[in-house]
Amino acid sequence: MWCDILRSDMRKTAFISLCGIFLLSVHAVTAEKLNAVQLVDLAKESSARLPQEIRDTFSEAQLKQGAAWAGQGNDFFFAVESATLPMLYIDDAPGPQMRSIPGTNLWFTTALITELGRLHSFYYLVNSVRFGGRLDMPAFGPLSYLLPGVKEGKLSDKITHTSKLYDGMKSDYWIYVPNDYNPNTPAALMVFQDGSGYATRNPDHGVLNVVDNLIHQKKIPVMICVFINPGKIGDSPGTPTYNFVKAYSDKWHRTLDDSMRSTLYDTVSDRYARFLRDEILADVAAKYNIRKDAYSRAIAGLSSGGICSFNAAWFMPDQFSRVLSWIGSFTAIQWREDPKNPDGGQDYPEKVLREPHHNIRVWLQDGANDQENPNYGSWPMANIRLANALKLKNYDFHFSFGKGTHNPGQGAAELPEEMIWLWRDYDPAKTEQTYVLEDAEKSRPLFRVNSLARESQ
Repeated sequence: MWCDILRSDMRKTAFISLCGIFLLSVHAVTAEKLNAVQLVDLAKESSARLPQEIRDTFSEAQLKQGAAWAGQGNDFFFAVESATLPMLYIDDAPGPQMRSIPGTNLWFTTALITELGRLHSFYYLVNSVRFGGRLDMPAFGPLSYLLPGVKEGKLSDKITHTSKLYDGMKSDYWIYVPNDYNPNTPAALMVFQDGSGYATRNPDHGVLNVVDNLIHQKKIPVMICVFINPGKIGDSPGTPTYNFVKAYSDKWHRTLDDSMRSTLYDTVSDRYARFLRDEILADVAAKYNIRKDAYSRAIAGLSSGGICSFNAAWFMPDQFSRVLSWIGSFTAIQWREDPKNPDGGQDYPEKVLREPHHNIRVWLQDGANDQENPNYGSWPMANIRLANALKLKNYDFHFSFGKGTHNPGQGAAELPEEMIWLWRDYDPAKTEQTYVLEDAEKSRPLFRVNSLARESQ
């Protein structure tokens, strides 16, 4: 398989930066805002309410900067402010004609996107100049919304844990118990880093609908999900963990909370995995009947949470054997910050190549326009290097590489597919399985980079 990484010129870089401002924006149903289906219905009716609903749903900045859109299933709605006719392009192809609202500079259109469960993109041409848009526009399939007849599980109230291993660090987490959970039958387990973002029914990031649907369809096992946020160390000044995190914060000009997250997630060691095993999961196991075999345990995260998930399985394959990483930060973020743990995330390809084989199954996801940092490296290149190392060593892995930025859009759109792949051939009667590279992957070449943008400069 060949992967294209576009080395952006200044105009594209500005475009990507603009998109990044809105990378986590979600046009969900609230008291003030309409969803895509409601906006599409108003557009079809030529409703007099439409102009005001557009302004209530989208911010002025989104409309002026060409970043206003809403999607639900196949239905998409676009709106923009422009003095002249904007031409919409979806996935680099001409989209539906924009319609003007008399007496305003507002333009709108509706679109039907048929290819679901993947990432799309859009932009405008205004006076033949590219304007606005987004590289990360997910189209969610039916499994990302709660299906009719599927019963919801129960998400616990927030639980706050004070760590011994991290010298008083306080971590918030939530436990999700599916409707089919039977306390007499041990359940599988899946742990999500940056958990509060995943523990929702909003498909733009959330997990709950997908888990409920796939358990109902028996495509994944009944599982307890643990959604854990990165801890905070601010209440424990003077401890070794606080001193380390504070020094890192001062050195790199990052907040204390962000530096604690990096210390937890980006450090290449077994410490965080031990924290999960000995503290968080020990507490969860005291409340619920969960399986202890790694065969029945998965771990997931995005960005630094992605490398964190891989790291936990790498150091403790007896605890976690299934890994889901979105836009993983396999870069030099914590390289040589701790003399006891000198490796950085950028070392993982070599660790995979040179260290003994670990019995883990890994789904990696990244995008060609993911971020680069002069101190840490390139996220796309790091993920490609790791994917190639896993392939060379015959790991059971899948690499989903798109065109997106540092954004959960692609990972979230593909979540049903990811979960089915990660838990495929699961047998509750087993406690172990030797994972092997899929036959379909064996015949495919290594990932390569085709630098196109330089040829156009």
